[in-house]
Amino acid sequence: TLGTQTDYRDGEAQTDPYSPEYIVHGSSIPELLTLATLTWGRGLPAGLEEVEMIDRAREKRAWEASLPPMDTPSNTAKRLKMMEEMERKEWAFREQEIEKLQKVRLEVIKKMLRRREENQNKLDAKRLCDHWQNCQRAKEEKIKKIQHDCALMLRKLIANRKNVMGKLEKRDIITEYTDFSSQTYAPLSRVGFFPDNTSDCYVVKNFYLNTFAGLCELEASLPDSVMQLRIKAPKPRCTTTKTGFIKRSARLEADLEQVYQ
Repeated sequence: TLGTQTDYRDGEAQTDPYSPEYIVHGSSIPELLTLATLTWGRGLPAGLEEVEMIDRAREKRAWEASLPPMDTPSNTAKRLKMMEEMERKEWAFREQEIEKLQKVRLEVIKKMLRRREENQNKLDAKRLCDHWQNCQRAKEEKIKKIQHDCALMLRKLIANRKNVMGKLEKRDIITEYTDFSSQTYAPLSRVGFFPDNTSDCYVVKNFYLNTFAGLCELEASLPDSVMQLRIKAPKPRCTTTKTGFIKRSARLEADLEQVYQ
């Protein structure tokens, strides 16, 4: 009346079919013993090939029973002739089996070669794509370098055209102060100006923040309301119990009131 639920499927606990021991009485050989070489997973359960093999075995036993006895020369010759015919049939059947096996092997080899060719094509395509991307990246970097060098040479040519004759020009203070990109407003570090050297002059130095005495004085000057916070807990919208929990009926009434509003 009770059932058991396990963590395993029946297929995982199923073993191979049991084959009990047997005893053959008399000199008769049952036909079932001809299948003793077949085991579970190797021929059992029987398929089309096993059925054909059983039919051939039956035909061979019937042929063996129909062989004439070797009591006369004519029967002996007839028996030899029948055996030669059966041998030719067996050799023809074996050749057919070999041809089938070779066809199967040939199909497997074709599939393996086709799969290897596909994998090789994919690998070649990936290598070509990577090589093309590397070439494109190198091309873009080369173009950027050419453009940068071109802009640099243009700036040099423009600067050289300003003083073609090589005359010494006197400093024009008015022109420098009217041009906001001149050395007066935007000096360059390559001419000896480093703007970060004087960055300390912009640092805020406060007595109340940099010294302990200033911090104590600043703390003493603050009112108590700043140092001691007073936070009031919000009042619950629903009625609560002594332990501080909200009853389910009160929560439902609050939800209904909100929906009604």
